[in-house]
Amino acid sequence: MPVEIRTDRVVLKHPKGPSAEILLYGATVISWKSASHTSNEPVERLFVSAKAALDGSKPVRGGIPVVFPCFGAPTHPDHSKLPQHGFARNNVWTYAATVLDNEAGVSVRLTLEPNATIQEQYAHPFHLAYVVTLAEHELSTDLHVKNNALSTTPPIEFQALFHNYIRAPSSDVRVSPLLGLSYYDKTEATEEARATPKKEVRQAVDVLRFTDSVYEDAPGRYDILWGSGGIEIVTKNLKDVVVWNPQAEAGAKIGDMEEGGWEKYICVEPGHVRGYVKLEAGQTWIGQQVLKVKV
Repeated sequence: MPVEIRTDRVVLKHPKGPSAEILLYGATVISWKSASHTSNEPVERLFVSAKAALDGSKPVRGGIPVVFPCFGAPTHPDHSKLPQHGFARNNVWTYAATVLDNEAGVSVRLTLEPNATIQEQYAHPFHLAYVVTLAEHELSTDLHVKNNALSTTPPIEFQALFHNYIRAPSSDVRVSPLLGLSYYDKTEATEEARATPKKEVRQAVDVLRFTDSVYEDAPGRYDILWGSGGIEIVTKNLKDVVVWNPQAEAGAKIGDMEEGGWEKYICVEPGHVRGYVKLEAGQTWIGQQVLKVKV
């Protein structure tokens, strides 16, 4: 069966061999296996820490967590009661439908609406739909945010991001094109330094040291390349991108990170995180990414 609904997850299977798994907890994609263009053997494209919790006790360390409605620690007044990165990644979503099932690919839709826990933290009515589509050499994720408030209500303001853990050797991987972009270096020691923009001067960005950089008004297409492979990410409606890897300096302090795990991935995270999306009552916003096997 192309779509298998289990107790805790949804499994997608493409007729040519690729597969993907999505936990209902957090709607987190925890596996994407796809063949290369030169081999028919599917290989894992995402990193999930061996110490990650997959039982719904905490957000998953790895895969593709969904960040909404705030990125990082909340700063907007409407988000003051929320945990870091919001509530989308630590609530149970509902399988809603199989959207596509043919030779081109298989696609499912998961949904999340306010529950009692969310309502204690976040006052705005909303409807989230998350569409995950598996093709032969691609995986796409689309986040649909609808403001369910009455027309007389002020717009909701939110941030959103796909926290992709791309399986790659961090010592070898490079990301482009980011040359010339303004970015904020969150590894700086002071708040003033973290809030001061820098200009990217590298043709291709590495993560050989602790890296946590937020690029503003980015191009929306990114090449993540290493010696034996590569992934291209193409986005719509996501104006920013974050490049993150803790390396040993910060990685050893992460409780659910496996020993040396930072050597096995790079996070390239498209989102809208500098400023906020303003969504009027009754309107819907859609942010999309497509991950493509390049080699």
